[in-house]
This record gives sequence, C-alpha cells and structure tokens, in this order.
Amino acid sequence: MSKFTAENIRNIAFCGHGGSGKTTLADTLLCVTGTVNKNASVDDGSSICDFDDEEKAHKYSIESSIIHFDHAGKRFNIVDNPGYPDFIGATIGSFGGVDTAAIVINAQSGIEVNTRRVFAESKKAGLGRLVIINKMDGDNIDFESLIANIQDVFGQEAVLFNVPIGHGHEFSGVVSTLNPPADAAGALVDPAQIHESLIESIVSVDDAAMERYFEGELPDEAQMSALIAKGMVEGSLIPMFCVSSKTKVGLNELMDALAAYALPANFLTRTVKDAEGNDVELKADPNGPVAAHVFKTRIDPFVQKINYMRVFNGTLKTGMQIAASSSRRGLKIAQLFEIQADQLQPVDEAGPGSIVAVTKSEELHTGTSLGDLTFPAFAFPTPMVGLAASPKSRGDEAKVSGALTKLAEEDNTFLVERNDQTKQLIITGMSELHLQVLQERLKRRDKVELETKEPKIPYRETIQAEASGSYRHKKQSGGAGQFGEVHIRMYPFPGGTDPEEFATNKERFPSMKEFKHFPENNFLWIDSVVGGTIPANFMPAIEKGFKERMEKGVIAGYHVQDLCVEVHFGKYHPVDSNEQAFKTAASNVFKNVFQEARPSLLEPIVNLEVTVPDDKVGDICSDLSTRRGRQTGSESAGGGMQVIKAEIPLAEVMTYSRSLASMTGGQGSYVIEFNRYDVVPGNVQAQVIAAADLQEDEE
Repeated sequence: MSKFTAENIRNIAFCGHGGSGKTTLADTLLCVTGTVNKNASVDDGSSICDFDDEEKAHKYSIESSIIHFDHAGKRFNIVDNPGYPDFIGATIGSFGGVDTAAIVINAQSGIEVNTRRVFAESKKAGLGRLVIINKMDGDNIDFESLIANIQDVFGQEAVLFNVPIGHGHEFSGVVSTLNPPADAAGALVDPAQIHESLIESIVSVDDAAMERYFEGELPDEAQMSALIAKGMVEGSLIPMFCVSSKTKVGLNELMDALAAYALPANFLTRTVKDAEGNDVELKADPNGPVAAHVFKTRIDPFVQKINYMRVFNGTLKTGMQIAASSSRRGLKIAQLFEIQADQLQPVDEAGPGSIVAVTKSEELHTGTSLGDLTFPAFAFPTPMVGLAASPKSRGDEAKVSGALTKLAEEDNTFLVERNDQTKQLIITGMSELHLQVLQERLKRRDKVELETKEPKIPYRETIQAEASGSYRHKKQSGGAGQFGEVHIRMYPFPGGTDPEEFATNKERFPSMKEFKHFPENNFLWIDSVVGGTIPANFMPAIEKGFKERMEKGVIAGYHVQDLCVEVHFGKYHPVDSNEQAFKTAASNVFKNVFQEARPSLLEPIVNLEVTVPDDKVGDICSDLSTRRGRQTGSESAGGGMQVIKAEIPLAEVMTYSRSLASMTGGQGSYVIEFNRYDVVPGNVQAQVIAAADLQEDEE
C-alpha cells in the first residue's frame, strides 16, 4: 500500500437512492480492472460488496462495504453505501473516510428521496461531489427532462462532462464535452453546445486562470484537474457522467474521469484539535504525527470486532503503540489489514490517504481518533422509531443484552435503553424496516429472537390545584405496633419556578424550617413542623414515603413531577412509632391529597420538522392538525421541497414514519426532538387512565 502516495489515492463514497445500481457498479469495477476474477450479481446473491446474509436475502445493501482497485496509476478505495434512507447512518459514517461523494442516479427514476439526503449530507461533510447517471441502458428515459430535474435540485453547477450516444438498448457510448470530438453522431446532446460553458465554469473558480482563458490560453491537463477539484470542493462545479454498469458502456471513461477529477487524498484540508483544544490543519504528511479516524465498526461472527479507519497524516504501522481518544492507556496496533469487502489482507503500514482495518480491539469505536489529535464527532441523525423489546425465550435476557450492545456498537443510528419509568427495554432505529433488518441479524448471528410491541408513552403526573389532608397509620397485632400520623399541604410547582423564592415566601410558609429541591422530578419538600409533633428522626422516612409514591404514580402509574409538599403537623407514639409507620403514612397521605388537587397527566411534546415535496404541504399540514399538532413555521429546502415545523405530542407521531411514507410516496422525511411536558387534554387523559387501569387488572 505504501507505494501509493496521498496524491495518487482516490477515496470515493458511492451513495444515492436504493436501486440506482451503486453496488453493481462497484462490483463491475472490481471485475473490469481484473481485481476480482468472478462474475458478481446482486440478484443471484454473488455480489462482492453485498456479502452479508441479510443483504443477500433482501437484495439490497444494508451496511457500507469497502473495496479497492488500481487504475491509471491510482489506488481507488470505494465505499459502497446503502441506498435506503433507513440506513443513512452508514453513509454519513463513510463520509468521514473519503474525499469525494459519487452520487449515483438511476436514469429512469431521476432524483429520489435519498438522492437529496446524501447530496445534502456530503455538502455538510465538505466533500467534493460528482454525479454518475447510471442505467442509461434502461427503457423510457427522457434524458433532457432528467438533466433538467438534476439541475433543478442540485443547481446549474451540475454540468455534463460527457453525453450519451443513444439510450435504452441503443446506448452505445459516451462523448466527452470537455474534449469534444469532431464527429459526435448519435449523441443525445451536441457536446459542442456544452463545451464552451463548461470550460468557463471550470476556469471561473480561479481568477488568474479565468484571466488567462480570456487572453486565449487554455489550462493544460494537470491545471484542468486542479481547477475541477477546486470547483468541486467549493460547490461551484458538480461533474456528471453517463454510464451503464450492467452493459459496461461508459465504464472506461468513468474510471478515467475518476482518476483525473475525483479529489486526491491530500487535496482537502482537515482541521482537528490538539491536546490544548487548538485547531490544527492536517497536511497528509507521511513523516508527520499520526492522525487517523475510525469511521465504521463491524461485528463479524468469526473475526469479532473490525474497525475501519482512514489515515490522514503520518504513517500508521503494525505493532505501533498509539494514543486513542477512547482509551486512557492508548493501544497497540496488533495488525493492520487491507480491505476487500469481507476479505482482510495483512499489511505492515498505511500512509496518508490509506483506508485500513484493525481487528479485535475493544478500545476502538466509530469516531475514535488515533494519535494525539482529535477529529470532530460524526453528526449521526437521531433515530425516531422505537419498539419495546423482550426476549422470545425465557432465560435469554443476558444473551439479548449482549447481542443488542453489539448492534449498537456497529450502528450509530440504533439505540438501546431501559426506560426506568415504563420498565421497558426500548430499541430505537431509523424506521420499522431498519429495526426489522436488525432483528433478522440478531436471529441469524446471535441466535436470539425478540418479541416487540409499541412502547408506552412516558407520561407524567402532576396537580393543578392546592389541597391538604392527613393520614393516620395505626396497626396493632400484639407486641409493638405501628403508629404514624402525617398532615400535609400540596401545591402546584410548575417547571422553571425558583425553589428558594417559592419556599421562603413567609405568607405561604410562615413556619418553614427547611426545604429541599429534587430537580430530577422538580419536587419541592418543605418541613414546617413545629413543637415536635413529628420527631426529626422520622422526617427522612416521610420523605422516602413521598418519593416512593411519586415513582409509582397515583392516577395512572406514571412518575409524579412539578409539585410542592409541605409537612406541617403530625402525631407520634413513644413506643409504636417507627420509620416504617411514618413512611407508610406519608405514602398514603400523598396519594389521598394528590387525588384532591385536580390531578392531571403531562405528555411529552416534541419539535417536529417534516421535509416534503411542495405539492404535499397541504396534506401534511391537514394531517398534523388532526394529530393535535401546532405548526410553528415553514421554509424552503430547495429542489421543490419544503420543511414544515411543528410542535406535537409524542403519542401522535409514534408511527408517523408509516403515515408520512404513505402520504408522500416515500418522498418525505422527518426528525423529532424533545421539547417539554404539557398537560394532556381531558378526553385523552381519560383514555390513558382507562388503559392503565385495564393493564393493571390484566396483570
């Protein structure tokens, strides 16, 4: 690997919507370059890149795979990414290891939902971008409309670097628009019509080059490549190339173009942090300090954990001891590997621009920085679709826990957590499909199965009015008995209220001796007992009784929050009173008074942002209003898309992905973020309480 300098390495992510032919293109490149000597097909399960059992079964990519081949004196590292937005996390991670995003578009389908997403994400990552128009051999292609659609979404910066000769079964070649031939018979677009504007687009990225151009001096080949690379990084130039990965027409021209115009591994300037937090720019210096970044983790049933990393600076060597951001002691690189899909080949070292793997290193995780410099964290999207999960077989709890942990380790858009309030194990992913595929992997790889259901909404309970009351706990059954009497007043205590200001109000609490605030549930406890009617040593037991009741809930079994309880009087018995008696009395008086203080449920309200085509905005807004949503704004997302912003109860969007896909034909996407808790309307509250009572009866 060391024979390739960063200048001669091309790290490229193939991305786009499902069905655009990314994997077939990657497989075909391996075959035509002689890197792999076998036929490869996604349809018959012989794909080199789609080697996972779930990928073979579904016939589409689920995770990123990494391949390499050599062409025109360049080393190509290609990351083939999934096409469905359900697996966007893999694509975003891969962007941390490449310099160029090749956005593959199906010539028949044009721009699709994930095409827009990867275009936006690659821009955020600061990558150079180009477009590969694949499947030019397909039927019913309107090439003129296709190009207009691409330029409408991506901008006029998207320019054809070659044009097709025919399409469908007549697609027989491509003609360069950068160096058009004298005879372009059969081309769907006259390359001469594009040539001049293309040259002007290229030279316009550099003032000096433009000045020389208008003086009649054209850039030479090396200068042209540098100008194109600069334009790609700045976003002022997005080259487009036509090809058919199935028939291989246009494939040689595409490889030559990628060698010439995809960004070299030393072209982009990466900014990282040193130990003092200062910005440091990496120069792809093989003799400099080592700086590498893990961008993907995979759990293999045979090799166990595999971490894939990109070396940005210095030379990483087998046997090297190196610092790692996820390990206090650092780690030793036992062995470096070159990657060819699921095959690993040992190598001794890796210089700037190289993509390599390390196995069986538990200290490494996706996002780990190797060396003394720290890379920015990946901005993975927040998963939004959750299921309550439990083992299908009794006794598999520990096995399931370990298997789910492995899934979360290799997929940063999959979360596992136990909800303390609902007592459910919640698995959260990007969509129902995402969770379904991961469950299939659990069954195949770890031999465990899950039972899943819609998770409970984490409602909260509170009060809307003041109330007071007392409770006497008295029990006599021979010998020492139990006695404790507690008198309290209960007040609403809304979130954001200053606890000290509230508790020290002499008009409200003239006898206040002590107060405590528990911010985790915004509970204010006030001790106003005078005259020793309750000895001080029993006050902790009363506090414990309150808190245990708050955890159990009163009206529907949900945690209680946002209230103040003042203990102002009580009685005790010198023999029969004990901590248990006062804890029981406290729990019961809390329950009784709470029910007299206009109890209400609170529900989580989330911020919702929905991105949909312009012609679907009315349907989405109407649907949100039926879900108790309140629209807070909207803005254009470009390319005929709108972003609708709203506040909406979480309970109304638990299965929103399914509804949105139905309303928009799969063109919509959304994100949610917790905002606050708010009071549940009376009719909804009655339904929630009834459901809780029914569940309690069944249990």
